[in-house]
Amino acid sequence: MDHSHMSMGTSRFSTVNMDLARRYWYTVAGFVGALMAVRAVNFYKSQRRLRRKATSSVEFPTRPSNPFLEIWATLTAVVREASLPQLYIPLRGLSWLSPPPLGRVIALLVYWIIIYYMMTTDVIVKDAFFWERIGYRNAWVTITQVPLLYLLASKCSIIGFLVGTSHERLNWLHRWVGRTMLVTASVHGWHFYTDWARADFVEYQIKMMPSIKYGFGAWAILLWTLVSGLAPLRRLSYEFFVLQHLLSAIFFLWLIYVHVPISAQYNIWFAIAALCFDRVCRIALLIWQNVKFLPDKSKCRGGQRIGHQAQVKAVGDSITVVTIKDVHFKWRAGQHLYLWMPRVGLAEAHPYTIACAHKLPGTCICNSIQLVVRKHGGFSRRLHDFATKGKKKHVSVFVSGPYGAPPRWDIYETIVLVSASTGASFTLPILESLLQARATSCVKRVEFLLTAKQGEEIDFYVSRLHELIERAREIGVELGVHIAVTQGATLPKDAGTKVQTVDVASASSSGSNLGKQASEKVVGSQPVDVESAPNPRKRSSHASTDSHVFYASVRPDVEAFIRGPVEATGGETSVVVCGGPSLVSRVRNCVAALSDERAVHKGTGAQGIHLFAEEYSF
Repeated sequence: MDHSHMSMGTSRFSTVNMDLARRYWYTVAGFVGALMAVRAVNFYKSQRRLRRKATSSVEFPTRPSNPFLEIWATLTAVVREASLPQLYIPLRGLSWLSPPPLGRVIALLVYWIIIYYMMTTDVIVKDAFFWERIGYRNAWVTITQVPLLYLLASKCSIIGFLVGTSHERLNWLHRWVGRTMLVTASVHGWHFYTDWARADFVEYQIKMMPSIKYGFGAWAILLWTLVSGLAPLRRLSYEFFVLQHLLSAIFFLWLIYVHVPISAQYNIWFAIAALCFDRVCRIALLIWQNVKFLPDKSKCRGGQRIGHQAQVKAVGDSITVVTIKDVHFKWRAGQHLYLWMPRVGLAEAHPYTIACAHKLPGTCICNSIQLVVRKHGGFSRRLHDFATKGKKKHVSVFVSGPYGAPPRWDIYETIVLVSASTGASFTLPILESLLQARATSCVKRVEFLLTAKQGEEIDFYVSRLHELIERAREIGVELGVHIAVTQGATLPKDAGTKVQTVDVASASSSGSNLGKQASEKVVGSQPVDVESAPNPRKRSSHASTDSHVFYASVRPDVEAFIRGPVEATGGETSVVVCGGPSLVSRVRNCVAALSDERAVHKGTGAQGIHLFAEEYSF
């Protein structure tokens, strides 16, 4: 049976089914439009804050300045408190089963309600066409979701551009849309198969309609994609996962193209257009950033016509610093790029956070950027081995990006930066951008917390932090730095020889007054895991002679660290966290509970707490 015959055979159901498909996309457009409206209001709010800071002597420019913004702040606080909490499963080997944050769970429930409505409305009628009607309905529900699946997978994301976010923050929804499609496709196939089995002509039906075999193939790819995308399997070989995932996505489109009737093929063409648009944009970006027709070879080294020159340096046993010297594009703190180093991985491009916010001193040829890579397996291990051997310090690399849409950091009065190990590659550029900015900024104080298991993981960052402390004094920003190394008693090299013992919790909770701390001596403290160990009742720490830097040998109390600045500030606070799942979920729950406890923007005078979470995991 060809496609035209199949289309004619479904005519008695197609009108309703196609109408539901249109309403699905109207709903998607409505949600995108609503998020665009939210983005517009937030832009107005941020611009108003900056204008008040620049043109008036208002003490707290980040507070709502009119009734509309007061209502908006209250609604924002309610949404934040409802969306931030997250349940984390701390069991070894099972933490990957931790559910998403509550906000994402609510979004998924709304999506599933829409899909359930499409699957069931006006279709469950006990007549001769019962099984066939449900089968066709779920076929349409499945195929209608295909374009959204590919739009959410795009790195040059149209949806992300409209709503002001980036592809990696939409990827979770891409995965769940795929899983939802597996359910609807299973319902579609099972009802048809049951209908044929009841009439005892399964084999005849499959022989008469070869397109059925392609449908089984498409369903198998959906199942394989779900299984191979599970964290334990994905981590076995991430490079293989990416390659097979791309091939599966292309093969899936071909299978459903030869399976569905002509009347539904517009969905496949929509998805193909999204895939091609993404690839064309990425190729154009790759060429623009890596091909220079008139390179400047007169300054230092570099100025390559093809690619960029990079210096690779091993720091300790697990960290590799890649300095790319001759990039000619701008970036924002919190963005990332994809690194392709053919000498280490011929066909591998991996994402890494840009670990600096401005041109690096001592470098030339336009801007220079740094990436900090922690050794795991695969490419990162080969990169560290290559840097350790040191046979060739300079190597050609290719970059693609920058990607990511981080929020504005200069519209908050207080910034709290929390990071674990190489998560400082995300938070440290934010701190640098705030202290190097020449434009108007609402930021008055910054609290920076960096934790790691081994001191060698953070030596690279500590030296830069001491430079930033002096810069903060010059521009009048209160900066407190807290560094915790939880395994091994070695402190960073520049911690100083004269130390005093202080209580980390009180050091965190005193807000900007970091120089006046109550001393508390603790005996017998043991190093613990930075993210998974229980909170000790007491902590020992070492503070350098600089009263704005505190060194600790055990895990700090993250809740107390966040509470102090929040209670000390008179305006809105932004909390930024970058680390593993356990740390991120802990900060999420802390911010949600603190906002609820203080009744933020609910008549108590307590101001908002914004959270931006960046979680690193394979």
